[in-house]
Amino acid sequence: MKAAVCREFKQPLTIEDVDIALPGPGEVMVKLAACAICHSDLIFMDGGWGGQLPAVYGHEASGIVQSVGSGVETVIPGDHVVVTLIRSCGYCHYCAQGMSVACETSFPLDTQSPLCDTGGSSLTHGLGTGAFAEFVLVHTSQAIAIDKTVPLISASLLACGVLTGFGAVVNTARVPAGSSVVVVGTGGVGLNTVQGAAISGAATIIAVDISPAKLQVARTFGATHTIEVSKVMDEGKMAQTVRAMTSGRGADYVFVTVGAKSAIDSAYELIGPTGAVVLVGMPASGVMSEFEPVGLSAQNQRILGSKMGSSNTAVDIPYLVSLYQQGRLKLDELISGQYPLDDINEAIASSRSGEALRNIIVF
Repeated sequence: MKAAVCREFKQPLTIEDVDIALPGPGEVMVKLAACAICHSDLIFMDGGWGGQLPAVYGHEASGIVQSVGSGVETVIPGDHVVVTLIRSCGYCHYCAQGMSVACETSFPLDTQSPLCDTGGSSLTHGLGTGAFAEFVLVHTSQAIAIDKTVPLISASLLACGVLTGFGAVVNTARVPAGSSVVVVGTGGVGLNTVQGAAISGAATIIAVDISPAKLQVARTFGATHTIEVSKVMDEGKMAQTVRAMTSGRGADYVFVTVGAKSAIDSAYELIGPTGAVVLVGMPASGVMSEFEPVGLSAQNQRILGSKMGSSNTAVDIPYLVSLYQQGRLKLDELISGQYPLDDINEAIASSRSGEALRNIIVF
């Protein structure tokens, strides 16, 4: 087995012959077909959220079930699956409310990594998945069966980027038809926020980014207006521009899909009365943001956090697959490049530069 390992928070290396445990009760082993590179992997590699090394990262994956442990009833060997980082029991306080992303159950995989090096030393099971590798061992709730006609390379994007951006709109914010929406950042997650807003029937969808090329792509995903950040750098000009595009009121919803403090701080000025700022992109630990509480209260405004699009994967992933099969959800258009595992450093460098929407490691 090969695995991409991040050491010393510098750059990923490729190592040979990492050992992986066999499936225990409730666990599934998947032979991967693809794993997309998410910005969260880069933050972990850089030490932005702590963690221990050495580690195997990667969490936006798809593949074919190889074997299952006792008690697994949702998938069988040969099934095509999307592999996510969302591990859930299905019955705890939060799972019972449909909020599997907040599951409070502790699993054996939480306390004992299934990965070790050839000397027997444990390797961190990055984001509970470890998908920069040819095989993964995950809890059965992390492997969602999909129609075998869906290309596995495209399906890998459903595991995080699509789930997070689309879900922020339909699950976290529950954007109603006719709303005005601003999406700050049009990378992989941002574009899925844009198309989530479009499918939800938002009347005005304003995409904001520093890249004119990405803004042009955002138009093809459903954006009705675009704002290039360099053209609204003067104080207050961003808010003025958004108000001009929303009948003078400000947006009903502002989705911040990047983890930059400046983007978060500026978002509060873009919402109108009763509006909501939805924090989708996650900055490094310790980053602080400020807002004026009196204005938020006086105008009935809200700040919402959205982890993984508040998704219930067993429901949301099949729904997203059906949208893709109907031609209503773009997946293939999100793929910037495909790389073999041996070229993962190149793929990560491209992702880190911001030039790619989603680079995918293909096995």
